[in-house]
Amino acid sequence: MKASPAHRLAWRLFLQRLFRVSEWQSLLLWAIVAGFMGALATEAFRLLLDALDHLLLGQGGSLVAIAEHLPWWARALTPAVGGAIAGLLLVAASRFAQQKETSDYMEAVVLGDGRIPAAQTLARSASSLVTIASGGSIGREGSMVQLAALCASLLGQRLRFPLERMRLFVACGAAAGITAAYNAPIAAAFFIAEIVLGSIAMESVGPILIAAVVANIAMHRLSLGQPPYVVPTFAEITGPEVLLFAALGLLVGGCAALFLQGLRLGRILFQRVAPPLPWRLALGGAIVGLISIWWPQVWGNGYSVVNDVLHHNWPAALLLALLLVKVVATLATVGSGAVGGVFTPALFFGCFIGQLFGLGVHACWPGASAAPVAYAVTGMGAFLAAATQAPLMAILVIFEMTLSYQVMLPLMACSVVAYFVARSIGAGSMYEITIKRREQRDEKQRLSHLQMGDLVQSTQTVVQPDADLETMSQLFLRHPVKYLYVVDGQQRFLGVVPLKALKTADMKASSQDLRAADLLSQEITPLTRDMDLGTALQRFVDHRGERLPVIESQGHPILLGMVDKTALLRTYVRLSESY
Repeated sequence: MKASPAHRLAWRLFLQRLFRVSEWQSLLLWAIVAGFMGALATEAFRLLLDALDHLLLGQGGSLVAIAEHLPWWARALTPAVGGAIAGLLLVAASRFAQQKETSDYMEAVVLGDGRIPAAQTLARSASSLVTIASGGSIGREGSMVQLAALCASLLGQRLRFPLERMRLFVACGAAAGITAAYNAPIAAAFFIAEIVLGSIAMESVGPILIAAVVANIAMHRLSLGQPPYVVPTFAEITGPEVLLFAALGLLVGGCAALFLQGLRLGRILFQRVAPPLPWRLALGGAIVGLISIWWPQVWGNGYSVVNDVLHHNWPAALLLALLLVKVVATLATVGSGAVGGVFTPALFFGCFIGQLFGLGVHACWPGASAAPVAYAVTGMGAFLAAATQAPLMAILVIFEMTLSYQVMLPLMACSVVAYFVARSIGAGSMYEITIKRREQRDEKQRLSHLQMGDLVQSTQTVVQPDADLETMSQLFLRHPVKYLYVVDGQQRFLGVVPLKALKTADMKASSQDLRAADLLSQEITPLTRDMDLGTALQRFVDHRGERLPVIESQGHPILLGMVDKTALLRTYVRLSESY
């Protein structure tokens, strides 16, 4: 008999009590499982990609090598056909989508409940597989990480993890996927912590590190845990030359900002030119195919090309030309809506910009500067830092992928400068979740500094001290309020006239001679312009009314208007949710 979810949850709780394992400790144990599953999911995607290339193009391995052996017409046609098929698969994936579900693991961790829809994710991964196998200029790491996160999400749902544990468990799966893709467990953990979670607290980083380490061990056991980039040795860089690497950071930061702007404009342009999704992806593939007739190096994520640049002396003209066409190919692929990552293409751009800069430096100071390859490796990390707005992760990922300690000093200087340049320009990030979190942080900061002067509204329920009963009665009839605010000729707040006082006055024979000054009450203490939300909310709790008047200050009681309790509560709830 199949166990129900309630029975599985009961057994899990029973085993935790039996072995005296806390919820936190059990998550560390499950992180091991997430790491192993993430490594397997990543390797499965890699094997499927190689098998698809063998099936369709007759060989596997490097996409650039495949493109170079194809006739020109096949190079032009393959990405376009692949884009159309990938677009049809995305249309199928949209039919699986539900209103409140997101297939993006970052949004599932940060904004959702950690649940990733399986059918939609698998259909999108199939679309990504076709795009990459047919030569699309996009990274394969995005779908690898997505599948690793999906495995963790499905297991977490089966184990009925609570909300916070579920989100963290999915983050563990994603970290395992990044580790398996790049052989960088430390950087993978900081990628998830810095970009996805936005926190490096040990309560969250601990399980993520364990998942990353297990994934790395699993990949080594499969004989796949080799550094993706092999960097030639070069002399350690010290002294004034570090300033040249900081100058490279200025250049790379500006280029990264332009690239991110190009991504946004590319998406807008493709949506206007070819609205149906399959046509958009086919058009993007056609652009890549046309470029690849002369430049087959634009196929794929650029991994093999970068390794070749790091070990051979390419002429500057060739580097510049290939950099430009690769940018166009990537903008076409991503802008068309293809599913995939931009992480590895970002490394490509940084490498080429750094290599060009290094050639220029070496031409000016041939005997007193580092080899151009040092600038190329540094440019990789700097471009990634600027494009992701996560400099710590970028520094770690370059170090782990290259295992080159010599590059650390210039890498740190260049990456930090590039990060601040892109940030000062307002470039954003190539990961939308980073932009959303920054908007949330800015909104939280704005709300936390909000004062009553920012919420004040005008009011029509104001009278002078000599206002008669008829005037006050008409105001009460026109406005559903319980108090009228009394001010003098200089708009200084004097007090209020309660509705109940007016009703009592109407019963007296001599009431016709009464004025607002005769019914003046001090039972309401007004808010001040600089009062914070918490203090104002307590005033409303004590008052139990719907509105309160707002004055400039106690020493200068000029009436500014009133604050509505509903608006105040809505603002307070938004502030609470932002935390």
